[in-house]
Amino acid sequence: MSAAAQTSKAPEKTKKVVTLVGQVESDKRDKTRTVVVRYQSRHPKYGKYIRRQTVIQAHDESNASKIGDTVEIGPCRPVSKTKTWKVLRVVQVAAAPQVVLKD
Repeated sequence: MSAAAQTSKAPEKTKKVVTLVGQVESDKRDKTRTVVVRYQSRHPKYGKYIRRQTVIQAHDESNASKIGDTVEIGPCRPVSKTKTWKVLRVVQVAAAPQVVLKD
């Protein structure tokens, strides 16, 4: 038997990683972000597109994201009762709010 035949195995199954992109709505808690994922779905009977949203509590270990940032989140083991998602990366940083100084 040749060496190539011995090392070839059945192709390994790759696990499909589900990621979502949403906007940070709240960063008031330490290491926790409230992320809103907005999407459109089609009404089953009338065919009209309906805007919907899902609110997800995500774990942000480094507190890197702020309100208004667009983040990518992925599933993880349960960190708490409501947190089963983690922030993978910050896709887009929100623009800094305009500060007006009054004289």
